[in-house]
Amino acid sequence: MITLVLTNRNRDLRIVKNCLESLRNQTTKEFELFFVDYGSDLDYLVGLKNLVVSYPKVHLILCPVNGQLWNKSRAINIALKLTNTPYFLVGDLDLIFAPQFMSTAYKLINSKDIYYFKYGFLSREESLKNKVYEEYEIDFDGNIDVAGTTLFPTEQLKDINGYDEFYHGWGAEDVDIHIRMSNLGCRVVFYDSSILVKHQWHPKQYRSKISKHPFHIGLEAINHAYMDLGKKTKRIIVNQNQSWGKMTDIEMYEKLKLGIPTVDLFLTNSLTVISAVLAQFANFNKEVLNLRIDEVDKLTIYKNQIKKKLNKKAINYIEMEQVNALILEQIIKNYRNNPYKYIFDRDLKYIQLKMVF
Repeated sequence: MITLVLTNRNRDLRIVKNCLESLRNQTTKEFELFFVDYGSDLDYLVGLKNLVVSYPKVHLILCPVNGQLWNKSRAINIALKLTNTPYFLVGDLDLIFAPQFMSTAYKLINSKDIYYFKYGFLSREESLKNKVYEEYEIDFDGNIDVAGTTLFPTEQLKDINGYDEFYHGWGAEDVDIHIRMSNLGCRVVFYDSSILVKHQWHPKQYRSKISKHPFHIGLEAINHAYMDLGKKTKRIIVNQNQSWGKMTDIEMYEKLKLGIPTVDLFLTNSLTVISAVLAQFANFNKEVLNLRIDEVDKLTIYKNQIKKKLNKKAINYIEMEQVNALILEQIIKNYRNNPYKYIFDRDLKYIQLKMVF
């Protein structure tokens, strides 16, 4: 049997419904379906729950990680840890699946191969139409590099600790898993005999600096460089120094939400101070940290620049985007499983982090 996982954060409910409806209309009903919501907004979740209740096949998992970086790998791995079927299929919530998609997947299953499926991309206008699968007109075909929907043998995927949870934001985790499965000895096959999935158009607002949600402008580039290094060094097993597929601990997240901080720190954007506080993270134990960093005012910066020109002792203030990058990279590398909430207000020029250690 096959287990399918879909991951979500604030995706348009019209798109979600189209996806779930296409899965309801599969020619075979023999599959498990996990829907992992990873950090959608609370008001959005009301509508999502009302929608999903119409699809009894869906096992809904809610991860209360709003205010954290998107981590598709962890969302997938949470479902993987719960999977007992011999095959595991990672899907894309933006897709409309052909009625014969799952039955075709069953014909392909093989303990030594993984298959990923060719996409057909719909235009914005076509995505808004209500049609049967065959009638949707494809705007352009996806190429061999589009790797978002893949069928795995479950045991082999678990053997390499699933998807690499270093990857946050968007980019590279789906290609990375293909590389590592290939290094394990599996054959990676691109299924392009027919287009069995059509991708619904959606805006890319989740990558915007306008939002106060966590966003690292250079993270996609880091992800791809990390993947390239993994390829060069022939990585197979990852997630070895932190738990992978870790379910969110509701009690700990309640502590994050309601708990009074045991440590309150109010700092500025001094590189020295930022480096010091990030080093201190390792010393916190069973504590709740509230950290706020404000950019110093223009007059302070001006006075500091004069000191530098006069070769006097000056403070090395850095841009808030750099502060943001340093903190988020620290979280990704060392504290990604900790309950935390992160805000970067670029207009008011402050960062606030609350984290449970």
